[in-house]
Parts: sequence; structure tokens; C-alpha cells
Amino acid sequence: MHRTVFTTPVVNTLLRGLSIAYLKLTGWRVEGSLPEVARKSVLIAAPHTSNWDLPYTLMVAFALRLNIYWMGKQSIFKAPFGGLMRWLGGIPVNRAQSSNLVAASADAIRAADGPLQLIVPPEGTRSKTRYWKTGFYYIALGAKVPIVMAYMDYATKRSGLGPLFQPTGDVDADMAAIKVFYAPFKGKNADQFENVN
Repeated sequence: MHRTVFTTPVVNTLLRGLSIAYLKLTGWRVEGSLPEVARKSVLIAAPHTSNWDLPYTLMVAFALRLNIYWMGKQSIFKAPFGGLMRWLGGIPVNRAQSSNLVAASADAIRAADGPLQLIVPPEGTRSKTRYWKTGFYYIALGAKVPIVMAYMDYATKRSGLGPLFQPTGDVDADMAAIKVFYAPFKGKNADQFENVN
């Protein structure tokens, strides 16, 4: 995987301090920590309802000392911001040609030399959607890594890492169990997060 702000010495330390200070000043509480067994993992990013989710996610990742990568639609990686987005951990996704994205993502996690947490929003979009995409699930299953149930609750200003979830291969039962955890959380645009099967 490419170098990011999370693996850049000095800058990482500076941005971690600024992130912690900003979150504290604005009333956000960061919760949880990444267990050693989840150094390589897939993080669910939910609810995902606003462009504000990205900067808050990056700040929480700094506070928790994570080494994250995240997927974003290809259009946000165009000039002049493409290089910056990649440095922030972004991986461009062409939604029209994403058939091998799951396998490639699983391979990248397995091949990584050090810690790597891949953040995937199950809604696949900030817009309102009734059904969650299962890409995050199959990436974790293929890479043989746990899913970390990360959350951002704008209603209570809490964000962090919830429990680990090990995919069993029974996608219907597993997705139902995961969605139970996310039921209480509210996104910035709460009406756009519909936690249904």
C-alpha cells in the first residue's frame, strides 16, 4: 500500500495532537482501542451520511493511532486533490468497474508488511439507501481478518471502535447481527441512514 499521512513521521505526531485537541474542544468523545489481533482488519464506517464523516474519521484515526486506508469514489481523486486524497489514505474506486475490488482488497491486506485497517462504508454512498453492500464482509472473509465495528454517532458526539466481528461465511446471519449493533447510532444526516436488511 502507498505511504500515507499515518505513516509519515513528525506529521503524524503533529496531526494526532491537533486532532485530539479539536475533538475535545468540540465535545467529541473517542472510545475504544484496536486489539492486537485486529492490526490487520476491515473497519465498518457507519453511519455514512455526510462529507463531514471523512475529516472526523481521520481525526478519530489519529487519536486511536490507527493506520487506515479508505475507499472513495473516483471523482474525488481528480486533480488538483488526487495526491492529497491518496496521502490521506484514500483508494479510488470506479463503481462501474469494481468486480475484482473485493479480491484485490483482500490480497492487499494479506500482503501488507505491517498494520493496516481498511475502512469501508457499507452503504457505499452518503445518499439514503435501504440496503447495505456486502463488500466489507467479503474483503474480511477473503483476507481472513476480523471486522471492527467502528462508529460515529453525531447525536451523542461519540466515535470509536466497537467489538470485533469474525465473519462465519453465513452472510445473512452475520449482516443481521452487525446491523443490531448499529441500530442506535445516528449520522449527521440521520434521515439518510436506514438500518434495514
